Amino acid sequence: MSDGSDALFSYGDDPALPGWKRWKLGDESRFNAVFGAIHVRVDDGMAHVRMTPRRQHSNLRDQMHGGALLGFIDCALFAAARGLGVLQAGGAVTLDLATQFIGGAALDRPVEARVELLRETGRLLFLRGLIAQDETPTIASFSATLRKSTPPSAA
Repeated sequence: MSDGSDALFSYGDDPALPGWKRWKLGDESRFNAVFGAIHVRVDDGMAHVRMTPRRQHSNLRDQMHGGALLGFIDCALFAAARGLGVLQAGGAVTLDLATQFIGGAALDRPVEARVELLRETGRLLFLRGLIAQDETPTIASFSATLRKSTPPSAA
């Protein structure tokens, strides 16, 4: 489809946020839907992936729960790969994800994953990034490897 939509995700310009793409899961009963719409912008080879935390993402300190941050990071890897043009929806799995928590994320402002593609091979994507929030430049750092799905064989 012309807007980058398919049965699994919609991906297209967000009129409410000029310059950003909206990446949204088509099936609201799946895990990724817990984050709502995720926004993606690519500048100079760096993907900026944003979500707005809600109370359901909180811990007992009224900050974003570490598990919610990990889930967001995992989703952000795929949204970033889509934004960077190296992956389509549903075409990969996470092989590894290493994360270092450095600070807490408030619930009242968007959190942003800044993701860069380090290398792409025939089957693998190597990515790294930081989670930031406004004046808090580093909430977490991460690195990951995604494995692209095997292309269907020609019959």
